[in-house]
Amino acid sequence: MTNHAIFDRPLGVNPPPGYDQAIFGMGCYWGVERLFWQQNGIWLTEVGFAGGDVQNPTYDQVKRGDTGHAEVVRIIYDSSLISYDHLLQLFWENHDPTQGERQGNDVGSQYRSLIMTFSEAQEAAAEAAKADYNNRLAVQGFPEITTDILPAGPFWPAHEAHQQYLEKNPDGYCGLKGTGVEASMPNPDPI
Repeated sequence: MTNHAIFDRPLGVNPPPGYDQAIFGMGCYWGVERLFWQQNGIWLTEVGFAGGDVQNPTYDQVKRGDTGHAEVVRIIYDSSLISYDHLLQLFWENHDPTQGERQGNDVGSQYRSLIMTFSEAQEAAAEAAKADYNNRLAVQGFPEITTDILPAGPFWPAHEAHQQYLEKNPDGYCGLKGTGVEASMPNPDPI
């Protein structure tokens, strides 16, 4: 089993007791993974694919758009250090959730905006944050948010070469770019 390049923990593990997980799709997963691994309270990040209908897809299959999967990052986090609301704020502010099946120059359903939830509480928080951010964007002239919010389905890890890609390739591609519109501030993270 491969270890995380920064946290030196095995990839593919379940959250330890007392930890939670989240899955976000925000376009190309390399920059998304780096955004989250840099946050205090993140225990593990892992890039992969979710939201499609093919078992264990390859990167090439997903890239062709044949599988229905999105590029996503699975995050295991300590909710006593970083809240789900804080993760949602990072999600909304660091990509454009109004672009449909693309992020900037990255075009295709694999780059769509996606939140996969692991509990009713996560689903309620994601839906509330989506409604709030949709209003904030509308005031600034943006179209409707196209983000899908779905119950978590299978997560298929990407090839080892894609894991922590921007740590291994510091000058690698990162298309991560927000709208410049701030999301609502979450309650302060637990101390």
